[in-house]
Amino acid sequence: MPIKKESLLSSGKAASSAAPSRATKKRAAQPRSGSGTDLDRVSEILKRLAATYGNATCALHHKNAWELLISTILSAQTTDVRVNMTTPELFHRYPDAAHLATAKPEEIEPIIKSTGFFRNKSKSIVGAAKRITEEFGGKVPDQMDQLLTIPGVARKTANVVLGTWFKKNEGVVVDTHVHRISRRLELTNADNPKDIEQDLMRVIPREKWTDFSHQVIWHGRALCIARKPKCADCPLENICHAADKTWSTVDIHKAAKP
Repeated sequence: MPIKKESLLSSGKAASSAAPSRATKKRAAQPRSGSGTDLDRVSEILKRLAATYGNATCALHHKNAWELLISTILSAQTTDVRVNMTTPELFHRYPDAAHLATAKPEEIEPIIKSTGFFRNKSKSIVGAAKRITEEFGGKVPDQMDQLLTIPGVARKTANVVLGTWFKKNEGVVVDTHVHRISRRLELTNADNPKDIEQDLMRVIPREKWTDFSHQVIWHGRALCIARKPKCADCPLENICHAADKTWSTVDIHKAAKP
């Protein structure tokens, strides 16, 4: 349940109207980092997200690291709901890396077609299965550098597997929701996922990287949606100055754009 309005901080209008100090101007001039990255504000954002989405976790259905890895690869450019509708048949036919490694990509295509980009994805997951079978003894590795050698795996997928399954905070998952909301909240003004991740890693405590990703993703689905965000119901409303807010009790910052 969203935090009650009574528990939110004061609107901050007076603070926003005050002349900025030299230190504030200096922080704002730094490359990529948003104007809202002071530690107290970031701490408050994390506190409210945790209070609202404390039990948030990965929405992809999985029973082991292998299933999570393949599901995450399939989730590119589609919804987790669609992936969850697709993977039961895939994992029934190919329950582990050794089984999938023997398949031909064209055999996989009909099963995963509804996830989109199915030809490339079928090649990636078969290639991932072969790599894991041949190089890692059939087990998904728990090291970033090793994961990044697997076909279809970039930092986003590696961070999902490491954080969700292995409980290792090696980075921040930057999906479409994290991309959009971190810019709205002025935690970054970068547009490249790699730069966004680096900005978030600088201002968010390492032990919270995985939880932050899960909570922001759920926030993006529930309230901070791409079009017409539900700002009146948002627990972060009075510390968010996003340019595309639909309702606001605080000043709007033109540069705070998704």
